[in-house]
Amino acid sequence: MAPPPLELSLELSARERFEMVELRSRFSSEHDESLASYPRCLYWSAHTTAGFLDRSLIRDLGSDHISAYLETLRQIFPEGAGYAHDRLERRTDLDAAQRAVEPRNGDSHLAFITGGLQPCVTHPNRAGESVCFVDLDGVNDGRPRRRQTRVIGFHRETVAGQMRLRVPLSGHSIDSVNLKSPALGLYEQLAEFVARSDVDKGRLHIALGRGEHDAALTINEFETLLMKYDLAAVLKNPLRFMAEEYRQALANPRAVPGKALGYAQYDLVRVLNTGLKTLGLRGSLLERVLARTLAVPVARLFRVRRSISVLVTGDGSRSGPVEGVYQSPILIQWQRAPRDMRELDVTLYRLE
Repeated sequence: MAPPPLELSLELSARERFEMVELRSRFSSEHDESLASYPRCLYWSAHTTAGFLDRSLIRDLGSDHISAYLETLRQIFPEGAGYAHDRLERRTDLDAAQRAVEPRNGDSHLAFITGGLQPCVTHPNRAGESVCFVDLDGVNDGRPRRRQTRVIGFHRETVAGQMRLRVPLSGHSIDSVNLKSPALGLYEQLAEFVARSDVDKGRLHIALGRGEHDAALTINEFETLLMKYDLAAVLKNPLRFMAEEYRQALANPRAVPGKALGYAQYDLVRVLNTGLKTLGLRGSLLERVLARTLAVPVARLFRVRRSISVLVTGDGSRSGPVEGVYQSPILIQWQRAPRDMRELDVTLYRLE
């Protein structure tokens, strides 16, 4: 008889604000013997600015292009580019003590969402299988942040149940919906669905229904300024924040010395020619870049996801979804749904 799934924890301390760690080797070095007998592993992060590249994305990029991909996200969302999320004086969710220590990390949240990062992924447990843990905000005010991760070794997944959720939207073309909002009651349905299944360790797979377009799912912090202003700005104009670094030079070239203007133009074009190729966008953009801020379709530019996974664990009496303190499943759209409603297909897998 196969042993039950094995759950282990690992804490990481970042060395740089923006870094990638190959996590499988970290767990293997500490728990090699205990994990060796399990053919598959589920990896989980408790954070909204540090998570995993999906296995399919790693395959599509190739190991040689992962660093270029992450660097492109840094260029598109530069630190301190005027994010509403970073205007702490407007953050009514924070008291004075919290404002003093809250990181200004709107760039990291947006890179996480649009870069297709996930807090929960599964991988084969074999040599050469890269598990890319990406920290987008690892150092705050010179101090490294502590990151909590888990791994669950298991033998197979079996379907424990399925359900469908219907998510009402506002009627606006650009919208974001917190699936944990008590007003919707959706998360209560999910929690009850999981509790009835009697799954000790598992994974909730939440996906856009067949026929749903111009929308995506993510897990992140549902903070009002971030979701309603910054993310909305990205959905309207995906390269807006990258252009902030060059806006003054490009909008008023006579006010900038010729050499500095040349550097700004060159740097912007260099990012587009190298980074956007990594993102899968084709074609020369030089003329339009220098004329105005680009408007590129979100679905072509970013790796937004049609599905997310949520860790499920039980305490011996009741099972339920597991999230970090600030994690929420979020539905976003950039074109209005036909009936101002979208359908999600939910599958619960039992880890055995």
